Amino acid sequence: MSENLRGILLMCASMAAFTINDTFMKSVTQTLPLFQTIGLRGSIAVVGLLILCLATGAFRFRPNRRDGWLILLRSLADVAATILFLEALLRMPLANLAAILQALPLLITLASALVYGDKIGWRRMTAILVGLVGVLIIIRPGTEGFDRWALLGLASVACVVVRDLSVRPLQGQVPSTLVALGAAVAVTLMGWTGVSFQGWHTPTNWELYRVLGAGLFLIVGYLTSVAAMRHGDIGLVAPFRYTSLLWAIVLGLVVFGDLPDVWTLIGAAIVVAAGLFTLWRERRIRMLAPQDP
Repeated sequence: MSENLRGILLMCASMAAFTINDTFMKSVTQTLPLFQTIGLRGSIAVVGLLILCLATGAFRFRPNRRDGWLILLRSLADVAATILFLEALLRMPLANLAAILQALPLLITLASALVYGDKIGWRRMTAILVGLVGVLIIIRPGTEGFDRWALLGLASVACVVVRDLSVRPLQGQVPSTLVALGAAVAVTLMGWTGVSFQGWHTPTNWELYRVLGAGLFLIVGYLTSVAAMRHGDIGLVAPFRYTSLLWAIVLGLVVFGDLPDVWTLIGAAIVVAAGLFTLWRERRIRMLAPQDP
């Protein structure tokens, strides 16, 4: 198996795992309080990441003060993204929310230019604007089909942009597992803190099984996404992030009986096409750039 094929398969597996995790969470939060579910799932993720950090020796690394603040910023952004996303997921069809999330690569490209001064030409800027038009088609503000919960989905995307950009200045030797553990601990603490306000509901065995499934698939999604970025050409592997939309449509239909309407599918197609074009341009620019001797 070639490195590119291995990276593609890992990315597809990652997107499937994250979407299955979302499906479990949407299902169980219909009957179990949201913060309690976040706390229970987070505890599973923290235990898994702790074991991974111990196995890889990640705790031997001591981040400096600057890296510590960046990890804290990422963790807080992850907390905000998690609660906004799950609040939206609780009330929106899975595929509709997944369609909004497809704008993430475009917004990260735009934010990188604004924050870090990355150069983007008129072609990629046009693709970003076209992708944002696709998002507007999905949420359709000002129409009867507009769902205000879609705004929470957009807000969660903005928080994820902050989360992802905050790790860029980190030193290269900072273990990814340590960064992920910091975010998992922060999200879990937020969940258990929320329980003190929202109250505790004794979960049934079936609810516990679904929370366990969400936690396990969350860990699998993280591990496979990291591994995918370490195999093959990133420009070739990254576009397969969009397979999450296919998983969301299938699982939304099979588990919840939800099927996106035509406008949502059209908007999603525009966003995906714009994102694929942006990734293609980035890869082409890297290939044309002069190589260091």
